[in-house]
Amino acid sequence: MVARTLSAAVSHVGRIRANNQDSGYAGAHLFAVADGMGGHAGGDVASAIAIRRIREVDRDFPSAHDAEFALQTALIAANQLITETVFEHHELTGMGTTVSAMIRVGDEIAIAHIGDSRIYRYRDGELTQITNDHTFVQRLVDSGRITPEEAAVHPRRSVLMRVLGDVDAAPEVDTTVMDLQPGDRWLLCSDGLSSYLAEERIRHALASDMDANQVTQRLVKETLDHGAPDNVTVVVMDVPVHEPEEVDDAATTVGSAAAPLTFEASTGRKPIRLPTILLHPLKVTTAPEDSHFEPESDQYFAELIAEDRRRRLRRRVTWTIAVVAAIIAIAAAVLFGYRWTQTLYYVGDDRGQVAIYKGVQEGIGPLTLSHVYEDTDVEVAKLPAYTKQSVKQTINAATLEDAREIVARLRKAEQTGRDQPPVTPRPTASPSPSAVPSITPTATVSAAAAPAPGQEATPRD
Repeated sequence: MVARTLSAAVSHVGRIRANNQDSGYAGAHLFAVADGMGGHAGGDVASAIAIRRIREVDRDFPSAHDAEFALQTALIAANQLITETVFEHHELTGMGTTVSAMIRVGDEIAIAHIGDSRIYRYRDGELTQITNDHTFVQRLVDSGRITPEEAAVHPRRSVLMRVLGDVDAAPEVDTTVMDLQPGDRWLLCSDGLSSYLAEERIRHALASDMDANQVTQRLVKETLDHGAPDNVTVVVMDVPVHEPEEVDDAATTVGSAAAPLTFEASTGRKPIRLPTILLHPLKVTTAPEDSHFEPESDQYFAELIAEDRRRRLRRRVTWTIAVVAAIIAIAAAVLFGYRWTQTLYYVGDDRGQVAIYKGVQEGIGPLTLSHVYEDTDVEVAKLPAYTKQSVKQTINAATLEDAREIVARLRKAEQTGRDQPPVTPRPTASPSPSAVPSITPTATVSAAAAPAPGQEATPRD
């Protein structure tokens, strides 16, 4: 019979990182993930020291509360080992790591957690985040100042409030004991997974029928498919409905803890010392993808809130300026367009009298783009039928002189009772001094009104 894997661990350096600062462990009873602080020298060393110390408690315990105490003690001991390592290797000053770990004891599980690595539980189709991130953005969320969606893209989302490392001699570790149910699937992961893969995708993977090893591989692959700029470490532990006859419970260590320790600061990474952080808490903050520790102080929290206010104010000012600029641009375009329309003329009917209009015939909603510029004594009713129709449909004129020429012809039509022949329009560019200005009516000239082929139009004086 092939053994079914009930737990598995896998770690990947990611698409961008040069080294893996994560560590993970899946054993017979203990399961843990540690994420070294990316912005510090020796993040890989810190996570490796933590996992190597914590895996010493991978054994059976009389009760879950005994396991809880053992986990807490192991994390504090790991913190002391990291501090001692920094004392011996000053180039590693400022290194630290997050830790999320749990020990299974019968139908219960003991949990210890510090930092922003996470523990999830998949039960009856629902995914639940068990641990609470020890970050400043999570504190902003808890206080109602920002939403979880805003926290996911906040520029300070990787500022940690609690870690293991030389930054805190007595770190506060969250511990708890929870029940287990057959069919449960538990996930431990670094923020390389939780920050780049949506919880719905995580839930979908955990809901599959694949075993623990296949699920870990799938989660890492999906994270890499989404870019995975950070290290990603995943540990999955299943609680079977029926205990299998054969179980593959061999311990697995992954990430930096699986490699020999090297006590040299990685090139290109800048260690941040605690005094600098205390003196200038906002100036030393690194890029969002680089996690680092900040002391849990009300002063820094207040400064962070003030910075958020300034950023929101800048965003509002930027949007306001953009909106005002857009309104000004639209208004300028409308004004320019309106002024252009007021350089044009046409002849039309104004309450039964022929009038010269300034502007264009069209309008914008209730806004008209023309007005009577000059009234005349020509009565529309006395015009011949075709000319009357042309006036009612309006006759375009390029200039005021052209419009007055059209009125003169209409007056002649009124006096003679005969339609006037169309006249060639005045050229709009480089007009000849001898050209006769006129505008052809917008209505089409009928064949009956035009001279027959070969016949000259009779002057109408």
